[in-house]
Amino acid sequence: MAAARAHQLDLAGLRLGAGEGRRLELEVEIAPLELGGERYAAEPARVPVSIDVSRMLGGGYALRLGFQASLAGPCMRCLKDAAPRVHVEAREVDRPGEGEELESPYVREEMLDLAAWAHDAFALAAPVKILCREDCAGLCPVCAADLNEAGPEHAHERPPDPRWARLQELELE
Repeated sequence: MAAARAHQLDLAGLRLGAGEGRRLELEVEIAPLELGGERYAAEPARVPVSIDVSRMLGGGYALRLGFQASLAGPCMRCLKDAAPRVHVEAREVDRPGEGEELESPYVREEMLDLAAWAHDAFALAAPVKILCREDCAGLCPVCAADLNEAGPEHAHERPPDPRWARLQELELE
């Protein structure tokens, strides 16, 4: 069965009684992330997500979001294509009138902004460094050669230390 596509979810429309819950399988488009000045996109474009919605006693909702997607963009070391898999598990509680810490920024008047929540959860779950592979050697700081291809024998002659340059001007007899 194909998952429904959603940007916002009407929580009131689920008609849950206190203590009731429901699991929904939906698809959501996650806006691209900008990390380190580079643009990274979620793949696939429409990410299948699982949402557990529970109505709490006394009002409000407990929400759980889960999904997996690849984070596609340039490797932060060698600039080749990278697409590490990101596993997202996020929880939110929305209990209006019970204090700021119990009010979800993604729920307004019983409408869940699913796209914003999925985007933020994806950004928080993303690895600190986006790499094409865990042992990526990166680029040579002198000539920008890809060190993954050049291998460990790639080297450059060190330039003379500029602090000793004046000694070369000395004329010894």
